[in-house]
Amino acid sequence: MEASARLSLARLSPRKTRLVVDMVRGKGIQDALNILRFSPQPSAKLVAKLLSSAVANAEQKGAADVDRLFVKTIYVDGGAVLKRFVPRAMGRASKIRKPTSHISVVLADKK
Repeated sequence: MEASARLSLARLSPRKTRLVVDMVRGKGIQDALNILRFSPQPSAKLVAKLLSSAVANAEQKGAADVDRLFVKTIYVDGGAVLKRFVPRAMGRASKIRKPTSHISVVLADKK
């Protein structure tokens, strides 16, 4: 039995979010949530919320035991980049890129 959840267009850099996601890949759901709870990165809060959503989806599907779930796959893809400009000296402008991320997670039951 598998359950999944997806977060689209999160205002986080994919490169920074992948560092957080790599910490919980393959871990049990309780271990993953504990790691994310004490992680200082801002993306850890959103990833923890996404894992909780995937657990709720598993409960809704009728999983036998939620405590036996583990993070089967979790990955981050780059989303749309918001492009902005900031004024600079002598009438010039500099580009500011505001990246977004798509985060996907699949939970599975340990056999």
